[in-house]
Amino acid sequence: MNREELNEELKTNADNAPKPMKPLRKLKRIDNSRKPAEPEYHGLHEAPQIDIAIEGEERPQESAPRQVYHGAHEKGRKEDFVESADYEDYEDEEKPKGKKKKSKKDALIKLAAILVSIVSIITLFLNMPILWYKKAGQPDERVSIINYFKRWQPTGDIEGDLEKPQMDLSVDTDIVNDDFTDGLDLPQLIEGQYTVLFLGFDEDQELTDVIWICQFDIAAAKLHILQIPRDSAVPNYTSNPTTKINSVYYYAWDQDSSKIQRVVNCVQENFGIPIDAYITTTCFDIVDIVDLVGGIPMNIDNEIVYEADKIIPAGENVILTGEQAEWFVRFRHDWLQGDIGRVQNQRRFMAAAMQKILSIVKDEGRLKLYSYLNTIYRKKWIATNMSVDDLSKLADFGSTLTTDNVSVNMVPGEDAAYIGSDGVQYSIYSIHKRATVDMLNEYFRPYQRPMLLSESNIMEFVSEYEYQYELYDDTGITFKDLEKATEPPRASDYN
Repeated sequence: MNREELNEELKTNADNAPKPMKPLRKLKRIDNSRKPAEPEYHGLHEAPQIDIAIEGEERPQESAPRQVYHGAHEKGRKEDFVESADYEDYEDEEKPKGKKKKSKKDALIKLAAILVSIVSIITLFLNMPILWYKKAGQPDERVSIINYFKRWQPTGDIEGDLEKPQMDLSVDTDIVNDDFTDGLDLPQLIEGQYTVLFLGFDEDQELTDVIWICQFDIAAAKLHILQIPRDSAVPNYTSNPTTKINSVYYYAWDQDSSKIQRVVNCVQENFGIPIDAYITTTCFDIVDIVDLVGGIPMNIDNEIVYEADKIIPAGENVILTGEQAEWFVRFRHDWLQGDIGRVQNQRRFMAAAMQKILSIVKDEGRLKLYSYLNTIYRKKWIATNMSVDDLSKLADFGSTLTTDNVSVNMVPGEDAAYIGSDGVQYSIYSIHKRATVDMLNEYFRPYQRPMLLSESNIMEFVSEYEYQYELYDDTGITFKDLEKATEPPRASDYN
């Protein structure tokens, strides 16, 4: 065989050579050891299968399972194999890990769905009207748990609620029309304003030595405070021979109304300001409240000696403790103008207290302020008919004010001597009626028609033509200016 014939034969053999084998599939072993199931009887009229053997005949042999040919290169197997459903598991060894990750994700989704469902159910429950809310003068109504808490008045039972005012509110409908709103949902007598009467009691809790009217002009983002001197004479409202307004709470002619209502009626009928709510406290409670917030920083121009062992040192940025704060707001003996000097000093304390509130919100956050309010409520250091929700909204509004948008005025008047029904001469404060009405119209009736002299029950002990002075007819000042204010003149300065 020559070279050409040999090459031809090798080529022929290569063309006829079998193709490369394909990989066998993963096989699953079949268990042939299981016995065939016994015949089963299926019905009443069905003849059972009976294995009958005829004598002399051999029992037929079961044919062996047919061998299945699975490949060109397979020469036979002793046992049968079938294709496994698990084939190609080996091709992706990362699949189990992927399934594990997917299962964790599914679990988180299910957990989130469960939590959302629980929150939704709780929210739905809290908003369901299931509680009866009862309030004097109003029909009973069903409210949700959330609304019940918002309307809750923790200290309202101490002084009671207020009656609807009998006075003509004289709402200015040119301003307060159907579309007018101040944006703050409060139980107001007049939309746009919310007025709170603040009273501070003496040790016996009979005389209101501090009387402030705090009117929140919500629509204009302002706060106006009116200080009523405790010696202001209101003979038509108190049976006390002094005729002073601080005795109305306990000695009012009207003994049928609640004590707080007596003072509210006196204020509304003399000054024409509708009162939405009240806050009362005592000199002892002021101590606790000031200590709670960490003291009130103030500039003390000169040493204040309240008593021999109760002294406030002079200095800048003196942190008044609770006791020192009480001494400061009650001190009056050294002031040239007596009680009027005390009133003027109290407004300095108000300005410093507001700065403290603003610093709490700025440095510690609103939640800290709310926690202080909660403590004051819980320990009943104040009494008020305001609900938790009302007080929170008012605190929010107050914390947004700037000191140049907060002003304080004092009722115009002058000192006078008065001989009471008991024959004793008393030093009183005679209100200047015209100057007072003018001041009220300018600052305290933003959404009411101007007040007329005839609409006020103010009684003057010194007639307008006999005034000794008009020094206190215009005492308005902003908290911004009060930051630079000094103490009132002392009697020792003029000796």
